[in-house]
Amino acid sequence: MKFAVQYLSFFVIQNEGSDPDGPKKYKHYQTLTHEEYQDSELRLFLDGEFKRIAKRKAEINAVSEQVPTKIGRFIVEPGHDLTSNPNYNLFQRLRTAADKAEFHNCGDDLLRIYMDTNSVRGGAFVLATAKLNELYDDPFLFLFKCDFETKIARVSDEKSLISQVEMAINAKNIKSIQYPHMPEEGILEEWELKIHQASHARYFEDFLKFVSYEKSKPEIVADQVMEMVHQYMEKKWQGADIPYNVEDAEADGASPETEEVVAMRQEKQQFDVWAAGEKRELQEKWPHERVVEATKQIIDLQPDLELKFKLDDVTIKGHMDDYGNNIHIARMNGRYVVLIEGDNFQFDKGVSPIELLHPEEMQEVLRRLGNGTRRRASGEAPALD
Repeated sequence: MKFAVQYLSFFVIQNEGSDPDGPKKYKHYQTLTHEEYQDSELRLFLDGEFKRIAKRKAEINAVSEQVPTKIGRFIVEPGHDLTSNPNYNLFQRLRTAADKAEFHNCGDDLLRIYMDTNSVRGGAFVLATAKLNELYDDPFLFLFKCDFETKIARVSDEKSLISQVEMAINAKNIKSIQYPHMPEEGILEEWELKIHQASHARYFEDFLKFVSYEKSKPEIVADQVMEMVHQYMEKKWQGADIPYNVEDAEADGASPETEEVVAMRQEKQQFDVWAAGEKRELQEKWPHERVVEATKQIIDLQPDLELKFKLDDVTIKGHMDDYGNNIHIARMNGRYVVLIEGDNFQFDKGVSPIELLHPEEMQEVLRRLGNGTRRRASGEAPALD
């Protein structure tokens, strides 16, 4: 995959004063044609980035909310086409620029929008159009942002030994945008762009006001679960002859709160607090059969979902469809038990005595658990034969 640069504009964003969080300004350094780029130092710095960005994989529905690479989609009103989207129009102006002066002017327009982004940092901002001549006639648009690195030193001379580099950039943490998105070689999605930003700051995402991002898989699952909770609550409390939407009923002049209404409010609040928590505990609300049915509905829509939780300090990791099949959760003597079944063990590097175990039958393990017999509780290690 060999990209041929058509035009490239290099800008630098700097602080206007000594405050690193203060106002910023930008300066255009140079715009290069294809021939000028071939003879520039930037070619050594950026040539590999075009291929790296193009080959970087991303999903429409990301595996988590914090993934660095996302797929964005231009927003349009129903019945309108892409030309109604300001971000798309600016990208197209850059892609179709007839000469380097036009490309520079369009780049200025984009930088002015970017500079209005909250928390923008100093660094180099590069815009480039580049073609895959063997596949497409039209170029791709690439946007690169390289933050300045601080406290970088270089060997200087025999007297001073080292000198401080005031402004330095490297390719390690480049933020980038590629348009259009190319999910596979030979396939282009003109409605989509690919954005990559490894840092927690979202300003490289924020400045594109007319681009949306689909929900991540965990967000989709959370919405599905809360819809199931809503249905469960509505059915449960309608059976108690009270309206589930108490607020609406009270607004219509219904009777004041009863004990059942108070109980329903409390349960709704418990679910809300549970759903909003970063770290959540087992709720002990639903029986096994209801949980199996709920997980089946989710898996039908989102296959290969991860199941991950901790029991005290032990982490269990599998797939959602392992619940009820290979992973089982139970109670015994007031404590939780996780049962995991399978055909083969596999241990990572490093040898432990556990790998020498001849497993007991399940009934014997349950007997020990039932008697409360644990090595940790007794503090005694068994004798070795």
